[in-house]
Amino acid sequence: MSRSLHRLGLPDKVSNKELTKNVAVSLLNIKFSSSLSTSTAKKEQDGGDEKKQVQKKKVKELKVLDSKSSQNLSIFLGSFRIPYEEIKNAILQVNEKVLTESMVQNLIKQLPGPDQLGVLAEMKDEYDDLAESEQFGVVMSSVKRLMPRLQAILFKLQFEEQLNNIKPDVVSVTAACEELRKSDKFARLLQIILLVGNYMNSGSRNGAAFGFSISYLCKLRDTKSGDLKQTLLHFLADVCQEQYPDVMSFTDELIHVEKASRVSAETVQKNLEMMGRQIKSLEKDLETFPPPQNDKDLFAEKMSSFVSLAQEQYEKLDLMHKNMEKQYSDLGDYFVFDPKKISVEELFGDLNNFKNMFQQAVKENQKRKEAEEKIKRAKLAREKAEKEKEEKLKKNQLLDINAEGDETGIMDGLLEALQSGAAFRRKRGPRQAANHRRAGNVVTNILAKELMQEDKPSSGKPSAKKLKSDDKVEPKLEAAESLEDLLEAAASRSN
Repeated sequence: MSRSLHRLGLPDKVSNKELTKNVAVSLLNIKFSSSLSTSTAKKEQDGGDEKKQVQKKKVKELKVLDSKSSQNLSIFLGSFRIPYEEIKNAILQVNEKVLTESMVQNLIKQLPGPDQLGVLAEMKDEYDDLAESEQFGVVMSSVKRLMPRLQAILFKLQFEEQLNNIKPDVVSVTAACEELRKSDKFARLLQIILLVGNYMNSGSRNGAAFGFSISYLCKLRDTKSGDLKQTLLHFLADVCQEQYPDVMSFTDELIHVEKASRVSAETVQKNLEMMGRQIKSLEKDLETFPPPQNDKDLFAEKMSSFVSLAQEQYEKLDLMHKNMEKQYSDLGDYFVFDPKKISVEELFGDLNNFKNMFQQAVKENQKRKEAEEKIKRAKLAREKAEKEKEEKLKKNQLLDINAEGDETGIMDGLLEALQSGAAFRRKRGPRQAANHRRAGNVVTNILAKELMQEDKPSSGKPSAKKLKSDDKVEPKLEAAESLEDLLEAAASRSN
């Protein structure tokens, strides 16, 4: 009982009346709290439904534009995050700080058409009920001649870039034409090529040509030698380097040929004509342009000053272009080709290719010569080493022969002198004869010893009688006064 009382929030000791009363009050409180929580939950549910309805109302239906155009325009506006009125004022004031080239291009591309802008202009009163893209259309519809303004602003933003794209090309072609006509080294090179060609074609109908086409320069590489290791261009570069070294620097006189080879005269002319048409169109628009619609409208004022400056720049560029065409025509007369059939890009492209190929041939010739010189040095070094090896071998053999005995070498020399007859050709003076006798005595002694060794028997000792006879012969041989006596003594002894 006490636990139940505690649960109801009642004291432990109470009377029955008080208990009944308190229990009734507690039950009423519980019922009231439950009903209150139920009503609160219903209110929260009702509030959530109201929020969903508000969100549904925020997604506004399109009334003029289609969904795709509206989506593209919304994406474009979201990328810049600029208030619509600020964009409108920038167009009226031609504010280039706000209006960039990409922004104006997208405006021209994404803006609704004139008819749709006219419909949106009549829906100013419904501005808050319109989608964001249509609200932007309402703001832009208040600008008079919006599309011509945007096109003129875009031309103004792009004019400097167009000028810088056309002018360098015109300058490059003009300078390249002048360089070709004034280059003496290039003219000399053409003479050498003509001479080589006539020599190679001698005996044929092309053997006495007075000239050749410029396009032939790039074909010099197609003619090859018998071993296919060199071309006519390599030969030409080698001849010029050895006999005409001043011609080798002709590339330094053709500085603008490479830039001119990338120029399309047709494209330059089209861009220049388009620039002229845009300037004239802008001039006509300004003549019929309405007066400023408010104090912020500075379009006519700024565009008038721009047109005068653009016209001046265009006239200068057009004059430069006409001079370029005249220079190219004169170059055709100088090199005898038709400027209408051979374009600027084609002519200077061939010349630039020939210049690069000539320089490459010079480098290849240098590498080939270095390789040949290297092979030659290696061959000479090898031959030298072999020669030194042979000489060393002969020297060693000679030392071996001398080591075996000098007597054999002396006998070989003596026999060689006898066979050649050198011993009988020269007469000697008294002193030379004495010297020769001394040398002859030595030779005689050696010869006698050799003969004695040959006469020795294979076994046993020589007899005393023979030794005595040899002793008798020796002084006789020493008394010989000439080579003839020596020979006679040797012959008698052998007998």
